[in-house]
Amino acid sequence: MPRPAAPDGPESVNAEAWQAYATHHLRRGTVLAEAERIDWGFPGAGPDVAFLGELAGRRVLDLGCGPARHAARLVRAHGATVDAVDRAPGQIERARDRYGSLPGLRLLCADAVEHLRTARPYDVIYSVNAVPFIDPRRLFPALATALAPGGTLCFSVLHTNSDGEGPTSELVARPETLRFAGGGETTVRMWVPTTEQWQDLLAEHGLRLEDVVPVTSPAPANPAAYRVLRARRPVRVSARARSGRPPVAQAAIGVGAILYGPRGLLLGRHRGGTWELPGGTVEPGESLQETVVRELREETGLRADPSKVRLLGTLLDRVEGIVRMTVGAVVTDWEGEPADQPGESVGDWRWYSPDRLPPSLFVCSAQSLTVWRPDLPIDHAPAHFTPFAGYDGQVRGDDD
Repeated sequence: MPRPAAPDGPESVNAEAWQAYATHHLRRGTVLAEAERIDWGFPGAGPDVAFLGELAGRRVLDLGCGPARHAARLVRAHGATVDAVDRAPGQIERARDRYGSLPGLRLLCADAVEHLRTARPYDVIYSVNAVPFIDPRRLFPALATALAPGGTLCFSVLHTNSDGEGPTSELVARPETLRFAGGGETTVRMWVPTTEQWQDLLAEHGLRLEDVVPVTSPAPANPAAYRVLRARRPVRVSARARSGRPPVAQAAIGVGAILYGPRGLLLGRHRGGTWELPGGTVEPGESLQETVVRELREETGLRADPSKVRLLGTLLDRVEGIVRMTVGAVVTDWEGEPADQPGESVGDWRWYSPDRLPPSLFVCSAQSLTVWRPDLPIDHAPAHFTPFAGYDGQVRGDDD
């Protein structure tokens, strides 16, 4: 069975550890009892299945499914259609041996983030203790767009380990011991931030925290504890400023370039946390079309001709007393592949389907996108739009 490629660093260590764990249980022939509920850290502990919300007929993802006992339970007892994903081939082998013929359950050996980026959006995503094994800076952007609007995310995280060590103040992976049934152990790397840091990560990616449930060990002598978090993706995509500071006067006139093709809409992540169209400020002596072409080349490496730039019009808003003007533009043809460029503040360029845009769009990008496609469910600060002559609201790209 092919093994999915693992990122370098702590996640690679974890991938090998969980494969060793699965191999250990395959050799022992370990058979687990059927799940009667979701065990959020300890058997019989934590919220019941109602915590996930309505499941019948819903599209559900079990992230880091292990032998897929919980996923099978949701299919059989609650009528959900479940994709169960784990990156350890041995864990998926264990699941297939037991549940491979269960209708409504799909078992997938894949990297969690790569699966989230390519799968159709889910109504419910849940994860029992798997989230802390994945770098949250890689995971949470993918989680935010893999949830359908209004969808629910539930996951458990380690809070205090069996040695009594609590969460850390920094978002870094730390060593933890993974013990095997029947003897043996290995060391994994886990992200164990505070509950407040988990909440900040959710908020940064447009997910609204609804509940946090503490889960403690039923054994009084065991100090280990977990937290189960439930969050929801809003029905509409949010927009926000990069920071609390207004634009400087010479940066108050800018362009946003809309590139839309068969792979979707191009967006990049600013170091301030917002998702943005390629673009930037106008330099002296440039036409607006030339600014679009230059910014596109400088930020993404893509090449375009000014004759392939269609200007939509001006968007005017006011930020801390400064009038800001943004000109939205559609680039109808370009060459190359988008890539991060040295020294630029925006990178991680990706193609997004318009029906699963990431939250925390930069306000100016959100304004331009709703001019281009008024049907997109994006909330943003208001702006006054004045179309340029000849724009009729129909410029979408050569593929439309």
